[in-house]
Amino acid sequence: MSALPIAVAAPTPTVSRPAPARWPPVVWALLLTTFAARAGGFVYPFLSYRLAGLGLSSSAASVVLAAFGAGWLMGQVLCGWLADRLGRRATLVGAMLLAAAAFPVLAHLHTPWALTAAAAVSGAVYDAPRPVVAAVVADVIPGEAGRAKANGWRHFATNAGAATTGAVGGALAGRTGIPFLFWTNGAVCALIAVLILWVLPRTPRTAVSEAGQFREARTDPRLWLLWLASLLILIPVGALFSALPLMMASDGLDATAYGWTQVTSAVAVLTLSPLLNPLLARRAARPHAMVGPLALSGMILGAGLGSAGLASTTLGYSAAVLLAVPGEIIAFVAAGDILNRISPSHARATYAGIWGTTLAAAVMCAPALAGWSLTHGGTELAALTTLACGFLGAAVCLPLHGLLRHSRAQTADLS
Repeated sequence: MSALPIAVAAPTPTVSRPAPARWPPVVWALLLTTFAARAGGFVYPFLSYRLAGLGLSSSAASVVLAAFGAGWLMGQVLCGWLADRLGRRATLVGAMLLAAAAFPVLAHLHTPWALTAAAAVSGAVYDAPRPVVAAVVADVIPGEAGRAKANGWRHFATNAGAATTGAVGGALAGRTGIPFLFWTNGAVCALIAVLILWVLPRTPRTAVSEAGQFREARTDPRLWLLWLASLLILIPVGALFSALPLMMASDGLDATAYGWTQVTSAVAVLTLSPLLNPLLARRAARPHAMVGPLALSGMILGAGLGSAGLASTTLGYSAAVLLAVPGEIIAFVAAGDILNRISPSHARATYAGIWGTTLAAAVMCAPALAGWSLTHGGTELAALTTLACGFLGAAVCLPLHGLLRHSRAQTADLS
């Protein structure tokens, strides 16, 4: 939280509690931006339906989807670097305007090569707000507890938006067609650009060179251990959208049954986030980074989604999802806390952009791992590999904790 507590002067000897600090309007605007970008983010979840409607072969459709994923991954790094070099507002406005133009174009192309190129551009700007918003939150909220609370609500806004996307998109797709959804996504991005121009102040360009920023991030072992731990921990989250439907299909459950697991996930996140966020904010107020909670999140996610291997009914799979949700909430807040502590102020968005590739990479790795596991060992192996990813991510937190403790000791010696 950015504003200082308000000290109340009173002539009486009684001690007054300081009023709670309030977030500046820009934080609320960015939370609204996060919700709107995901609520109107129809392009990614409905791109497969668009390609299927064109009659593309499975191999051609896979190339287009892979291009979108590659663009998503590279876009995180590019947007993060640009946010440090050109400023937060200029980068986010530019990305949203590019999205407003690219998404409608993607709705009307037909040839595989054109679709691949448009998908790569669309992927690069689809999740552009993530590193920029992360950097602005760290810029305007000085305390780690306030930042953790804001990041918790940012994750809440993301999931509320995702639930809206599925409900609204599913209701409109049959009536209006997929191209209308892509146009709507573009219009939402244009509105976000206007909102950001209005509320986000212009930020100066950093004095650090491009090479210096990337060299600093590239040679920071704490960032890369955090990246590896986060990737492994988030693969079970990606499995929710890739391995889970394949496992349910192998048990003879249809798409409606899978839809209930998604409803369970959304309701659980929206219910548990307000309960967990205050606890996580209090933990973030401690002097030590949230490495322990990050490791715990990996074990919860691995065990939760791994337990799906024991399920055979809609209720059983929904219970597995419900068990995993607390791990998902903790993972994003804990990783954000560690990221805020290790990133220098002049390269916050660059660090956030590099870390942001973990989600895109997890979304790409999860279906490949699920496909291999189901082919060679069935649902049991798929569950076991999901469990292993979560626990391996927790194990990587051990050397990360050691590095953070060592760097903290070095800082204390220098001071």
